[in-house]
Amino acid sequence: MIEPLVVEIAVQDAAGARSALAHGADRLELCQALGVGGLTPSWGLLQSVVDAVEPRLVNVLVRPRGGGFVYTDEEVAVVASDIAASTALGVGGVVVGALTVEGLVDREAVRRWRDAAGSAALVFHRAIDAAPDPAVVFEALLEEGVDRVLTSGGAARSADGIPRLSDFVQRGGGAIEVMAGGGVRVDDITALRRAGVRAVHLSARSRVGTSMPSGPGGGEDGHDETDAALVGAAAAAARR
Repeated sequence: MIEPLVVEIAVQDAAGARSALAHGADRLELCQALGVGGLTPSWGLLQSVVDAVEPRLVNVLVRPRGGGFVYTDEEVAVVASDIAASTALGVGGVVVGALTVEGLVDREAVRRWRDAAGSAALVFHRAIDAAPDPAVVFEALLEEGVDRVLTSGGAARSADGIPRLSDFVQRGGGAIEVMAGGGVRVDDITALRRAGVRAVHLSARSRVGTSMPSGPGGGEDGHDETDAALVGAAAAAARR
């Protein structure tokens, strides 16, 4: 019998967090600015979410900026500070990722962030998929004791990366949770479960507010909202 998958939903506010859990999500990734791949949520946003839901179900994305995953010492220190502030609120994990200019794991950064996270789960995000050889990055994450890795298997969409995802599952041997993420659709979930991954990650969002006043300096029209129907469909597929 194939075990049900853990369903993780990326959310950007307290309303989305409540809705995702109410419609079958097992845990959350909290971030802001999903349009650029996600950035560290503000302190006020983080506080509002841990007040709204069980903090242990929240994993906080700690990414100081867009534009790649090679960071300066100062940026690494900012991430460590944000990790410590997040875990002080009792969140279940922090989601990070750093590469060297050669596309290898920045081990010094990962070790510093591991120390800052304490007992919270340390999750390495899709920086792995930006590396020239994701398999080399995966081996390094195993060696560094990372708890979970979010990956599409190096493909544009997780469904296209199934062979490598299966390989990661075999290599990990249960020492690290392999979570499929990247363009996951509800119809992909059965195949991903058969590949052996233990969790799937979706943003499950829709665009709302496009008719509201906007304009120069305000970015694109509308904003993201967690789509309860998509969350429910994903949760049902993960348990079939």
